[in-house]
Amino acid sequence: MDFAPLDPQQLEDRLNPPSAPVRMVLDTDTYNEIDDQFAVVYSLLSSERMRVEALYAAPFHNSRSAEAGDGMEKSYDEIHRLLDRLSFLDLPRSGFVHRGAEEWMRDTNGPVGSDSAADLIEKALASLLDDPLYVVAIGAITNVASALLLEPAIRERIVVVWLGGHARHWPDTREFNLYQDPTASRVVLDCGVPLVRFPCMGVVSHLHTTLPEVAAHVKGRGAIGDYLYEIYRDYREDQFAYSKQIWDIAPVGWLVSPGWAPMERVSAPILTEQLTWDFDESRHKVACARYVDRDSILRDLFSKLGRAAAEG
Repeated sequence: MDFAPLDPQQLEDRLNPPSAPVRMVLDTDTYNEIDDQFAVVYSLLSSERMRVEALYAAPFHNSRSAEAGDGMEKSYDEIHRLLDRLSFLDLPRSGFVHRGAEEWMRDTNGPVGSDSAADLIEKALASLLDDPLYVVAIGAITNVASALLLEPAIRERIVVVWLGGHARHWPDTREFNLYQDPTASRVVLDCGVPLVRFPCMGVVSHLHTTLPEVAAHVKGRGAIGDYLYEIYRDYREDQFAYSKQIWDIAPVGWLVSPGWAPMERVSAPILTEQLTWDFDESRHKVACARYVDRDSILRDLFSKLGRAAAEG
């Protein structure tokens, strides 16, 4: 992997929060747990700030999947279950949802081909230099890293917004999206693409909600609201004094209102073999969230669900 640096001013400009509505694709391991579903719905209900051009199914492997490719297929199916309940949006069903990689990237020079990577390349190359495509990734990042390796020119036409890893001060960065896909993570961190990163522990880790809150503000908001309530309710049997992280809505909230996630410019962190951070201040800059406004983001999501139910 050998990428020439981007023009410093171009990189600086791309790391600024968008001031106008953006074109966006969402790369999501939708069936991994339940917060991706909230993020998919939130992005599709936020057309005033983003035009979602595609949804990409990302691989994952945990107790809800047999292996990475199975996780991707289950995510692909889950996306369609969400779209079935969002029929009032009249979204395209052909060419809108794409299968992603069936395995992890194993080598930083070895992209994993997929429909998602091919579609990302096509959409990015069709983008104007002054109208970049925002690539919001809320899962393992093999699809995005593979597209960057297959066509490095897309670095000049995209901004990657990734929920991955922990905060710079955290003792490790063994966060689910990153630690199951470390090779692809290194590609994205090292290649110089404009990157806006949302760390989990230490930054978005307080973005939680509870069953009573979801029952009050999500349940009864149409078929999609009832579905989100049901998957939250069924995710854990014991809900006593329990709150569930809904971290994946944070990047969408930033695109809706950048003030809800203030950023700082820092050197791109180096991912060590021990899955910790190392730092070299001479490396290219990335934007890194240092806080998220949990209440404003959830208030916006709940309000949009209510309006959608009333209008749909």
